[in-house]
Amino acid sequence: MKIHELKRKTPNAVVPTIGRGGKRGKTSGRGTKGQKSRAGNKKRPELRDFIKRIPKLRGYAFKSFQAMPAVVTLEAIEKAFKAGDRIEPSTLFAKGLIKKTKGNFPRTKVLTKGAVTKKFIVSGLEVSASAKAALEKAGGTVHA
Repeated sequence: MKIHELKRKTPNAVVPTIGRGGKRGKTSGRGTKGQKSRAGNKKRPELRDFIKRIPKLRGYAFKSFQAMPAVVTLEAIEKAFKAGDRIEPSTLFAKGLIKKTKGNFPRTKVLTKGAVTKKFIVSGLEVSASAKAALEKAGGTVHA
């Protein structure tokens, strides 16, 4: 055996090429026909066209992602609670005035609709300025 007669134990893998000697066959890696296979192919995203059609009005802004607070009126509190009761998200939930969202108490805001004659202790709730004034006038207190 001569040195030029030696052969490898594992020969190189043979990559099949096409007859005209090209490196790639048929669609040349483009994988399709038509506009997508041509040079300079640029397809605009369809959604962009719809967005551009929507007019931007005066005061244009996106809607806030923040959830609106659950609303409880003084009228509802007056009916559901006795004088001197402590009003918190847990007590409002117990009386059925608010519902839990995803297992948690929602942001809750007390609004003025109706009158209040009883004394209440409000804590852990957002309270409008007029509702706070009405609660304090009736002898109650409001804690943030």
